[in-house]
Amino acid sequence: MNSARKLDETAAGMYVISATPFTAQGALDLESTRSLMSFYLDCGVTGMTILGIMGEAPKLSGEESAAFVDASLRAVGGRVPIIVGASAAGLDNLAAFSRRVVDAGAAGVMVAPVPGLRSDEQVYGYFEQVAA
Repeated sequence: MNSARKLDETAAGMYVISATPFTAQGALDLESTRSLMSFYLDCGVTGMTILGIMGEAPKLSGEESAAFVDASLRAVGGRVPIIVGASAAGLDNLAAFSRRVVDAGAAGVMVAPVPGLRSDEQVYGYFEQVAA
């Protein structure tokens, strides 16, 4: 499924910050996910970010996050790049989730550094470990 363009320095245009739809009962709403992605495409976005600040990623299990990423990638079908907010407990889990979504077709991942990194070298080292 990895047919989307990768994110690089030529990225330009409007990247929507996507919400994550839920049912009235609080479950992840994958049907509305398809509709939402179609709406964004119809509005002319040039890219999407999912599972970011508005994506309510901390409320999702790892399985739900993966299901939302998969549904979003299927709905978009490589027409625009999708960048995925990556968060998981532990560096190994974070790296595995990041690899999984990129292998599935995400154009890139957004990763916030953990608190307590005190030098540029520590920050760079953290991102190198996530990307390994």
